[in-house]
Amino acid sequence: MTFTLIVALAFIFILGTAVVLHEFGHFIVAKAFKIRVETFSFGFGPRLFGKKWGHTDYRVSLIPLGGYVKLGGDESNAPLEGEGAQDIPAEEMYNLRPRWQRVLVALAGPVMNILTALAIPFTAAFMYGVPATPAPVVYYVQPGGASEQAGLKPGDRIISFNGTDEPSWDNITGDALLSPGRPLPMVVNRDGSEVSLTITPITITENGDSAGTLDFIPDYGGLPVVVRDLTPGSPAQEAGLQEGDRFVSIGGESVKSSEQVTQYIRSHPDQRIPIVLQRNGQNVELTTSERRDNGKLGVVVGEQYPFHSATILSAAKYAYNQNLQILRLTGKALGQVFTGERSVRNTLSGPIGIYQATSRSVESLGWTGVFGMLGFLSLNLGIFNLLPIPVLDGGAIFLLLLEGLLALIGLSISTTVRDRIQQVGFVMVLLLMVFVLANDALKTFGPSREPEKPPAAATPAPAK
Repeated sequence: MTFTLIVALAFIFILGTAVVLHEFGHFIVAKAFKIRVETFSFGFGPRLFGKKWGHTDYRVSLIPLGGYVKLGGDESNAPLEGEGAQDIPAEEMYNLRPRWQRVLVALAGPVMNILTALAIPFTAAFMYGVPATPAPVVYYVQPGGASEQAGLKPGDRIISFNGTDEPSWDNITGDALLSPGRPLPMVVNRDGSEVSLTITPITITENGDSAGTLDFIPDYGGLPVVVRDLTPGSPAQEAGLQEGDRFVSIGGESVKSSEQVTQYIRSHPDQRIPIVLQRNGQNVELTTSERRDNGKLGVVVGEQYPFHSATILSAAKYAYNQNLQILRLTGKALGQVFTGERSVRNTLSGPIGIYQATSRSVESLGWTGVFGMLGFLSLNLGIFNLLPIPVLDGGAIFLLLLEGLLALIGLSISTTVRDRIQQVGFVMVLLLMVFVLANDALKTFGPSREPEKPPAAATPAPAK
């Protein structure tokens, strides 16, 4: 099976699972309240194929950019879903149900996505354990680099980074990723004293996008640095590297971290690199050729973290922290858009961007990358659909709550006003879909552009 086919299947699995789980949330709560479900659709537009069981038409539609569940008596999204049946008993009609039931049905889809995003790292932690990550203690500082110029020294413990107190290493690298070439404040503990510094992440550009990286290495406590994955036919594979090999030295330097290996390869783009590996208890010496694939050797390296057995509580905490980190970085990236620090073009991605991210994840991490992307997309889909935009679930919830407040003072929203609101929402979502598709096409096939930060937030397909 070719790599392209594998990526295509992974993309279909990720997008399809995220959308189907979202719609299943609406479906199962509606069924629990005995509300008629007319249609369960993956995609919008004309019906391609499907099967009708009972009163529900389970279908695949032409435009695979989301999906919907059509509830009996709910005509709020008729422009997207089409007109419903007229012979539905009153007790099965969504629009005649109590307001709290309609809110719960609308809320169920995003909640299902958020639960999926939490369930993936929770299950992984419970099955394999919680990885022990390094404390933010500096082990090595690149001589003459940005970190040394900032005044950072080996042994410094980072106690604040870019306004975050007691940051994890993930917090530090995430903030640096989104801030290439921008000074960031940090505070370190050095010999019992607090020292304030300012560090500027180094800008690295790849495929026209720029990201920030740090030229110091944390103290991993002597964890083994191993080959996690190899690209088939890559220079690294041709040189003789194998998955599971442990790095002993690179370029004559004793290897202390995966970042050290990555930086060495990056700083020697057209040179042979001597490497000493440990394989099956024996040292293996080899030298790479000068050949690179887009500047890369085609090898993924990483620390072999120890795993601590997880309890339900520790696995839940790990899952929560993983998703909180995604939300934090996504929110930071979107905040940079509003302040003008980051372009919309390089922040939002549609199906093509998601496909490209899937390709990178599958290439680097295999099945781990597939489920990681599923969790990331599910979280984005859940949060995006909670936005108070008509046609989305958040818009439906907002209107229901507004109706409830108006009812307290004897007012209501007329059918005409509701229709106009839905039409505006439909146009907004349609314009957003057109924008992300055009944006994907320009980034993929358009002329080269000024360096920017890599996309940090996918714009998931709307799902109702």
